[in-house]
Amino acid sequence: MHHSRVLCAISFSLLMSGHAFAAGQDGTSQKSGVEKTSDKAREKPNASEEKETTEHVEVKGRRLSTIASSATKTDTPLVETAQSVTVVTRNEMDIRGVLNLNQAVRYAAGITPDLRGGGVGTRYDQFALRGFSVPTFLDGLRLQDSPMGYAVAQTDTSRLDRVEILKGPSSSLYGQSSPGGLTALSSKLPTNQRFYGDVNTTGGMFDLYRVDADVGGYATDNGMVRYRLYGTVNGQHSQLARTGTRRFSISPSFTFGGDGPTTLTLLGNYQYDPENGTYGGVPLVGSLKRASFGYLPRNFYDGDTPFEKFNRRHGSLTYIFNHNFNDKWSFTSRGRYDDIRTSYRSIYNAGYYTDESAGILPRYAFGTNEHTSNLTFDSQFKGHVRTGPLSHTMMFGFDYMQQHATEIGFSGKAPDMNVFHPDYRMDIPAMAPYANYTTDSHQIGAYGQDEIKWGGLVLTGSLRNDWYRSHQVGRIPQSDTHESPSQITWRTSGLYHFKFGLAPYISYSTSFQPQSGIVSNDGGKTLHQANPSVGKQLEGGLKYQIPNTSVLFTAAGFHIEQTNVLVSVGNYGYSTQSGKVHSDGFEFEAHAEPYKNFVITAAVSVQKVRDDSTGKPLIQSGKGNASLFAFYTMPSGPVKGLGFGGGMRYTAKAYGGEASYGSVWVPNYALFDGSIRYDLSNISPSLRGWNVAASVRNIFDKKFVSNCLAYASYGQEFCYYGERRNAQASVGFSW
Repeated sequence: MHHSRVLCAISFSLLMSGHAFAAGQDGTSQKSGVEKTSDKAREKPNASEEKETTEHVEVKGRRLSTIASSATKTDTPLVETAQSVTVVTRNEMDIRGVLNLNQAVRYAAGITPDLRGGGVGTRYDQFALRGFSVPTFLDGLRLQDSPMGYAVAQTDTSRLDRVEILKGPSSSLYGQSSPGGLTALSSKLPTNQRFYGDVNTTGGMFDLYRVDADVGGYATDNGMVRYRLYGTVNGQHSQLARTGTRRFSISPSFTFGGDGPTTLTLLGNYQYDPENGTYGGVPLVGSLKRASFGYLPRNFYDGDTPFEKFNRRHGSLTYIFNHNFNDKWSFTSRGRYDDIRTSYRSIYNAGYYTDESAGILPRYAFGTNEHTSNLTFDSQFKGHVRTGPLSHTMMFGFDYMQQHATEIGFSGKAPDMNVFHPDYRMDIPAMAPYANYTTDSHQIGAYGQDEIKWGGLVLTGSLRNDWYRSHQVGRIPQSDTHESPSQITWRTSGLYHFKFGLAPYISYSTSFQPQSGIVSNDGGKTLHQANPSVGKQLEGGLKYQIPNTSVLFTAAGFHIEQTNVLVSVGNYGYSTQSGKVHSDGFEFEAHAEPYKNFVITAAVSVQKVRDDSTGKPLIQSGKGNASLFAFYTMPSGPVKGLGFGGGMRYTAKAYGGEASYGSVWVPNYALFDGSIRYDLSNISPSLRGWNVAASVRNIFDKKFVSNCLAYASYGQEFCYYGERRNAQASVGFSW
């Protein structure tokens, strides 16, 4: 019955849509490549024509790193975007040897990375942006999290064309979102090349193996039908050696309509993760703080080998339509169906010792079977009009999200572990069910936006209304709860782009997030469902792009407030919505890719995140970060085509909660990475298309704790070791 509704909804949306585009968020054709875009391609059109030209340009190579679509849902030069956006291109990910989203965002300003450790808890993408966890959007559509957070998608970054990190509240275009912002991922899709592809094999430390294949081209002689097929088989032991990851993924896509005014792109993906490491950590005492016996090793594993299980199956089908009525007006529609099943069980430590000197660590067992079926749609009309001297880029949109989720959760006791003589094959008592629920949720949003240009002045305003509805039926424990809030969000901004490249700006934006919980404002006499938390941000800054180059500098200061945050009231089972969180900071970034055979990214951020309800920082929020990565390719000489470079990434101290001894602060740390690659065609023309590359993270194998979670009221204090030195090398062939 449920699948019938899915098919009907997709069919209805196809009939109501006029067209699709074969790209990410922008409607341009794309190619995953590393070829240098000419300076001529970067030249800007006249100010009065820039928006029109930008939206309909067909990029023969990769999309420019100085253009992004996440902030406005239209391709807009970053120097004319009055909001902070960081772009991580396919080329940058290839150079650094990125294997997951956690690694992709490490060099962006405002990031607190690897909240569950960089080498162990990698099954989910967990990092903080401006102090907050943020949602992920793929091809303009939200990847919906499950209610309990286990049946959550993880997109293999090798099938991505680019990553955009949009900073600050953005609900006026995207609906429910975080005050910190969001990450927008773009898939590799068919391009306007007749035949292309690459095959890449990778091996490395901790028994890493990867085979990635990507092939595409014209399915018909005239290019009216184009295809692309991507697939990967990969795996690796975690740095614990007793657990590992394996993944199989395939993504076929077809574009119908070629370069005509009406195109339809269909993208399928099936990803199977038969195992994905462990999710455990180590006690704070023995990792961040010295225990009576010293420190636990970085390969300490708190689980049970035969009991450990994480199995995830994710299938999805996406459509993207685009129809250009003329050179001024267009209609875009896209939708995706996701089906995610997760089966998970593990043994984890209690976060304390019953006998520290003897190394006796109590443990618990946990398991869950979770299944979500998600539908997401987004459609919009875009057009250009003039009113006297003003040029308007207008957009009117409608989106819809639906989710059906079920979970059965289990918990129980597990035998204690002796950390000096661990036994990883013990008899685990049967677990008892503690949760059994079904949740159905819906969100409808209607929004509009107007970007007004007058010479170098750019004014943007957007307004949105969301209607959210959720119904959860619990069998264990018995419950029946409803939520049906609505929320208005908006954004306004102003920017002036001087001809010599400088662009000062200021913006104000809002966001909302639904919350589950019971609230009382009169001491428990009357109870009601929690209202959404609300975020608002004031941001101002400067951007400077050297004309006719990809060299871009950005500096921004921001103030974020999140209100209506739930604050528990003792043990009475209800909360108040008196909580407030502040995030204040400054960020600087510099990017050039490529510029005279030189790729460089630099970032610095300083932030202060405070939770008024506790008087402490927001847990797992950091004080800021700094990074520098540079990569140079020799343009001539005996080593022509040799590229080499490296980077440094610094993470300031982070707040990890309250432990038995007081506030937990995770110390700052600095790590170094290196990369090298070589185009073998410079040795012999017969080797054209062949290349070799190598990269290493944490070159000096620094031992550090990446983050902690301490709850003194429960006596539980967990920490997570950071990623150890991890090197990899690859051989690839492209055509």
